[in-house]
Amino acid sequence: MIRYFLVCSVLVLGTALPPAEAQVERIWLTHQYHDPSRIVINWETTKPTASVVRYGTTEEMEYRVALEGERSRHHVDVSIPGRDLVWFYQVGDGAASSEVHSFKSYPSEQLRVAVVGDWGYAPQHDLSALVKDDVHLIITAGDNVASLHEKGREGTKAFSAFIDRYPEIFRSTPLMPILGNHDREITPRGPKPPDHSVYDVRATAYRDFFALPVHEWVWHFDIPDFGVRFVALDLNHITDVGTTWQAFDEKSEQFEWYKNVMRASGKFGQVVTLMNERQSTVAGQTKGIWHEQFNRGTALISGFGYFAERAELRGGLPYFNTCLKGDGNPYKDANSKFFAQEHHYLLLKVDRAAGDIEVLFKNLEGNVLDTSVVPKRKR
Repeated sequence: MIRYFLVCSVLVLGTALPPAEAQVERIWLTHQYHDPSRIVINWETTKPTASVVRYGTTEEMEYRVALEGERSRHHVDVSIPGRDLVWFYQVGDGAASSEVHSFKSYPSEQLRVAVVGDWGYAPQHDLSALVKDDVHLIITAGDNVASLHEKGREGTKAFSAFIDRYPEIFRSTPLMPILGNHDREITPRGPKPPDHSVYDVRATAYRDFFALPVHEWVWHFDIPDFGVRFVALDLNHITDVGTTWQAFDEKSEQFEWYKNVMRASGKFGQVVTLMNERQSTVAGQTKGIWHEQFNRGTALISGFGYFAERAELRGGLPYFNTCLKGDGNPYKDANSKFFAQEHHYLLLKVDRAAGDIEVLFKNLEGNVLDTSVVPKRKR
């Protein structure tokens, strides 16, 4: 009996197991175009599979989009016409398909946008207050991850881990991130620039992972029904100039692009610029040339400091600093009107009829710390 058991064990262990089926690991939503009636459904699978999305306004999901070829990271752009609708969707095909999830289209009366800064240095916070705000879009203020070199989270794996922190939020609400310096940090920065490159100048992992408009490292996204344009810049840790990323002087590609975008923004009642740098540093380093362009818009938002702050800059431009981790060192702006050291996010509410933006600093208990209004600009 013992001899028979041993022989059988060898036969079982020597039998080749069938290959594991591909699995959907994570899903997130973005926009690749300026048109809010289109959305990109992104997901990753454990091995290359077909890129297939079934979706629709009922759980029967009457539409199907499929891309040629197989891949492990999928970006499928789909059309979502209409307002005030719930869209159901499922990614993958056959055994490698997800459960059915849903997201809502943009509204007809009140637009709600959350701006969340420095996600990469915030612990696993409870964001149920943000979920209750039922926002239509989440924009970040940079530093979405701590680095691209942490063991096991190199390159795009860092952004995969970012999505895994709040899977329910990111598969139900479009996410539009902007760049911070940590989103391209491929080796430790250290106290002074080393001989080797610290940053991926081209932000390769960031652009490979997120499907975003324009150049992706800079972008603008428009919601014409509400007269709103959001503009994302690559301004972060500019004191590292020469060792880091995209140039920012008046001859740079980024500055020229931003000037052209702002000149073409006259039809929008609200133009909100986002960056990951301290506004006073930008002013000092560039002799105010960026602020001339900032003032063509209606508000400026930064994710530089680990605190909540509202200031009024020269010319009356509203300036907001936001950070999910709000207990860092205070660096008050010279024109500060409100300041708090508390974990928080920004909630922007836009009424379609009035066109004004109500800006609320909200802590993670859902309490409002500060409220202000950015009026629609006169044309």
